[in-house]
Amino acid sequence: MSEKKFNLNDHSLRLLMDEPFFTSISRRIEKRESSAIPTAGVRVREDGYFELVYNSKFFEQLTDDQRSGVLIHEFYHLVFEHLTGRMPDDLKSVMKTQDGSSEQRQDFKLWNIAADLSINQLIGEKRLPPKCCFPGNEPFEDFPLNLNAEQYYDLLKQKQEQEKQDEQDGKGKGPLSKMLEDPKGAGQFDEHDWDNAESGAAQEIAQERLKEILRDAVNESTKSNSWGTVSAQCRKDIIKSISSKIDWRKVLRYFIKTSQRSDKRSTVKRINKRYAYIHPGHKVKRHAKIAISIDQSGSVSDAMLTAFYAELNKLSQIATFTVVPFDTEVDDSKVYTWKRGENRKVERVLYGGTCFNAPTNYVNERNFDGHIVLTDMCAPKPVKSNCQRMWVVPSEYASRPYFKTNERIVQIDC
Repeated sequence: MSEKKFNLNDHSLRLLMDEPFFTSISRRIEKRESSAIPTAGVRVREDGYFELVYNSKFFEQLTDDQRSGVLIHEFYHLVFEHLTGRMPDDLKSVMKTQDGSSEQRQDFKLWNIAADLSINQLIGEKRLPPKCCFPGNEPFEDFPLNLNAEQYYDLLKQKQEQEKQDEQDGKGKGPLSKMLEDPKGAGQFDEHDWDNAESGAAQEIAQERLKEILRDAVNESTKSNSWGTVSAQCRKDIIKSISSKIDWRKVLRYFIKTSQRSDKRSTVKRINKRYAYIHPGHKVKRHAKIAISIDQSGSVSDAMLTAFYAELNKLSQIATFTVVPFDTEVDDSKVYTWKRGENRKVERVLYGGTCFNAPTNYVNERNFDGHIVLTDMCAPKPVKSNCQRMWVVPSEYASRPYFKTNERIVQIDC
């Protein structure tokens, strides 16, 4: 009988029992066992979701403290946006083209080391596998503590240049050069495959999704009055990162992209990013059935309608919408399809009161993937939506909505 593999999903809650902040993040990150990597790593999937990939044999040989430390390490990569917004510009350009010299590819390893140096000191050596990258330890004995990933990346680039010069002078390979040739032998236990990471739309979706994950984790930790081992300074930085003003236009794009379904099939015409010329690549055709319900009541201003229509003209480059004008009811004769790539002018076709049950029932009966409601929110709470629903509301009304909801409310300045 074959021995049962270590299943991280069965242990993650127990391992993070005293870490409510990271427990919240863990619940929202998919975990997949794979022998394709020797250790563990987080990545952005092509659908914009984050995924923790791990090798069961690697986790089996660790203590519980080390297992929890590895999980926290990987989640800190997400918290500090090392896979998304924080990546240096020179690496982003290589990632977008999925090309680059061997030297540029090596810079991804330097970025991984820099990110590890900034994270590991927050966790402590006792909770991590042996010989992890740590400021003050060889080969980083001259690196100070409490720097961020960008600062460590600059120091690593300088150290790399110095070692190249020393090698030309006949002094042999330096410790960093040896580490880059054999990273696992020098304490880099995780692998992110950042040089083959998804870019473009997947990255945009991942960044918006990360804000939601962190916002939920902060709210849960604040309510329970417990953050585990997250330091006071880290808490401030995390709260600051999710408190920045959100561009409602980006949120709308994110909503539509995350509502899209995908038809994925294998094709030999596309090169597989991880197993080039061994396995076929994948061709993904995305499509979304989105309803845009526009409140036509007299309290919705013309300025608000103008701003929203201007953005819908841009969003039509992504998907085709069904526009549902409504007041106290939906008139089928006034519902229309806003085709992809089409530009339309602002129009008001109804002038009555407001009832959110009308557009919600209309959408529920027609199997939509997403529902966006443009409104001043001045009406009673509607029935439950069968698809994800988002409210776009003027700032003056968003601060004092007529009803409370856990659904996303996006403010629009008119």
